[in-house]
Amino acid sequence: MLAHRLRMGDFASLDQRITARYTLPPMDLAESLLYVKHQLAVAGRTQPLFADDAVARLHQAANGLPRSLNNLALASLMAAAAGGKDLVDDACAKHAVIEMTHDNLSQQL
Repeated sequence: MLAHRLRMGDFASLDQRITARYTLPPMDLAESLLYVKHQLAVAGRTQPLFADDAVARLHQAANGLPRSLNNLALASLMAAAAGGKDLVDDACAKHAVIEMTHDNLSQQL
């Protein structure tokens, strides 16, 4: 979609100046699990903070896209904090997905 828009109209001259192109594919579930663990490690967290089933739900909702996964993970952290939980479980992830996608339970899950 972006590549198509660059080739059209006002963006055509910009498109001509781009010399290197690369498209990152979405992460698979294993990569998403590692990604979340890595982000937490960079932040200084050594103990688990997300249950694997929670990350699986977030991965599915984010379609493997890192930025979407980050946003959903943050919303899950807030849900866990609001619930007084030390671990982001599937219920927190479910709440975050519903809130971030503005879907109700019957449509989303």
